[in-house]
Amino acid sequence: MTSPGVNWLMDETTLAKALNLKSVHLLNDLEAVALAVPALREVDLLTINKGEAVSHGPIAIIAPGTGLGESFLTWDGSQYFAHVSEGGHSDFAPTDERQIRLLRYLLPRFGHVGVERVCSGIGVPNLYEFLRDEEKIPEQPDIAESIASAPDRTKAILSAAFDSRQSSELCRATVEMLVSTLASEAGNLALKVLATGGVYIAGGIAVHVSDALKDSRFMQAFSRKGRFKDLMERIPVHLITTRAALVGAATFGLESLKSIRSGA
Repeated sequence: MTSPGVNWLMDETTLAKALNLKSVHLLNDLEAVALAVPALREVDLLTINKGEAVSHGPIAIIAPGTGLGESFLTWDGSQYFAHVSEGGHSDFAPTDERQIRLLRYLLPRFGHVGVERVCSGIGVPNLYEFLRDEEKIPEQPDIAESIASAPDRTKAILSAAFDSRQSSELCRATVEMLVSTLASEAGNLALKVLATGGVYIAGGIAVHVSDALKDSRFMQAFSRKGRFKDLMERIPVHLITTRAALVGAATFGLESLKSIRSGA
C-alpha cells in the first residue's frame, strides 16, 4: 500500500514484524469512516435532510478534508460491507454557468480538474482565487495579506468567512461555492451507488462549514438531478460530527478479534 504525497510504502507483513505483532491490517481512511457509520449514534450526527431511509439500502460517504474522499457501504445479507474508491479524482462536472467559468479558469493550471480541486481543503484557495480574479469580488487588504502569508491558506480563508468581527465578502462567497460543489458531488455519488440508505458527510472541512450545509441551498444543489429530483429529496443526508475514522478502526479491530476468538 502506498501513501499518496509522502512516498511511503507500507506493507502489512513488514509492519507486523517490526511491531512484533501477529498481524496488521491497513485501512483506507474512508474505509474506516464507512465502517463507523452503522455504529454512529444520533449524537454523532447533524441531520441535513431527514428523508426516508430504506432499510439495508446502500450508503454513501463523502469527506472533504485535505483532499476529497469517497466510499460506500452495501448490505451483504447480514452486515454492511465497506468499499473504497478514488472518486475524489473523478472529473469536476460544472452544473451552471459560474462553475463552467471556474472549470475554464482551472483547466490551464491543472490540465485535469478533479472534483477535489474545487471541493476540499486543497480546493478552497482555487475557489478563492477564481472569485477574486474572475468575478473581481473585493478583499480587504489586511485580510488578503493575512491569507497570502498564512501557512494554511484554507484555514485562513474559512476563518475569515466566519469571523463575526471582520467577515470577508470574498471568503463568504468562497464557502458558498464550496458548499455548492460539495452538494452536487454528494448527489452524484448518491446516484452512482443508489444511496437509499443515506449519504453521510465527514471530514474537517465539512464540520467547519456546518452552518452553510444546513442552508436550504445545499439540498437544492444536492437534489438538482433532473428526473431523479424526487428520489434525491427522499435520501437522508447527515453530517458526521465525531472522529469517525477512529470509530471505524476500532470497530474493525473488535470484529477481527471476535472472528479470531470464534475461529472463523
